[in-house]
Amino acid sequence: MSEMTFYKTLLIDIKQRIRQAQTKAILSANSELIAMYWDIGKMLVEKQKVAGWGAAVIPRLSKDIHNELPEIKGFSERNIGYMIRFAREYGTSILQQAVAKLPEQALLAGIPWGHHCLLIEKIKDVPVRFWYMEQSVTNGWNRDTLAAMIKRALRRF
Repeated sequence: MSEMTFYKTLLIDIKQRIRQAQTKAILSANSELIAMYWDIGKMLVEKQKVAGWGAAVIPRLSKDIHNELPEIKGFSERNIGYMIRFAREYGTSILQQAVAKLPEQALLAGIPWGHHCLLIEKIKDVPVRFWYMEQSVTNGWNRDTLAAMIKRALRRF
């Protein structure tokens, strides 16, 4: 093997390893983000039950998080509402462990938050949501593709 061929092969192998590491890092960060949103939603649901406060806390919480952590995004009133719905709709047992052991946990951690918000908004039946999650992971659907697939399926009914 010539030195040039050896080098090209080495470069290809290194680029592949870099891409693998980048993908793993993105998936890991996404998994942690989903778990954090679920934890926050769960905390808010529990506080609502105990303290009995209503929806007026959400705008205040959103504003205070923005004021105290201005560099942090993702805590709009709407997104906090999705966190609460996410925690309520998927229950307290699905995301309790950091390492996904159930297929449902892997699916919940395996798609971006925007996919979850879309699914919560458009699909009321949780098993159907999991089917869409699985299809998103398997087929690499972005949010626009997921929305188009949901829209196409809803037109059939």
